[in-house]
Amino acid sequence: MTTTTADRQDLAAAFRWCARLGLNEGIANHFSLAVNPEGTRFLVNPEGKHWRYMKASDLVEVDANDPESAEGVEITALDIHGALHRQLPRARCVMHLHSKYATALSTLKDPVIPPIDQTTMRFYNRVAVDDGFDGMGVAEEAERLAGSLGNHNVQIMGQHGVLAIGANVARCFDEIYYFERAAETYLTALATGRDLNVASPEVAEKTARQWEEVDTSGDLHLAAIREVLDREEPDYRD
Repeated sequence: MTTTTADRQDLAAAFRWCARLGLNEGIANHFSLAVNPEGTRFLVNPEGKHWRYMKASDLVEVDANDPESAEGVEITALDIHGALHRQLPRARCVMHLHSKYATALSTLKDPVIPPIDQTTMRFYNRVAVDDGFDGMGVAEEAERLAGSLGNHNVQIMGQHGVLAIGANVARCFDEIYYFERAAETYLTALATGRDLNVASPEVAEKTARQWEEVDTSGDLHLAAIREVLDREEPDYRD
């Protein structure tokens, strides 16, 4: 399994778009993409590079079993993303954000989003919650997060942020994008102080399955983003 130019460009496009949406936190957080079947080798963003100007050629390939290969890469990327790729073969792409609404959600005693609209219903019973935050003990946190994700694609990192995994860049980006939208809708609705109109379990589950049946939506989403970037910021492909 080898990384293609298109893979690198997809990842660079995801960085650029998240910067446009204000989902980045300074130069922190990481996106990664496994390049071997075991997930021990992966592409990741270099330390200090702003997402607004990320290029395909900027991405660094590291070996999770060889710390020396990660020169110029922040340690949390090697530990957290390395653990996720190693432990979860289906996690070909991993994205971690401290985005505004998902992070605010992670500070709540109960961070589970109720099914109040069709986007929040996408994540009905489909989000793992990690509530074991114990300071920034990177190695310990990495193994815990990977072990607690289970069969879910999205995880609320209690008092920390959010992460998503996917079979490729497009699917992973689509998950984390819509989860941020779901968190925004929920917290905005809470801010009104009025009662929430929560869907029945039957309707929520039906809607979540309908989302899952449209399994090409993520690919189309990223393709549309790349079309915009191809016209306005084509250097992301370099």
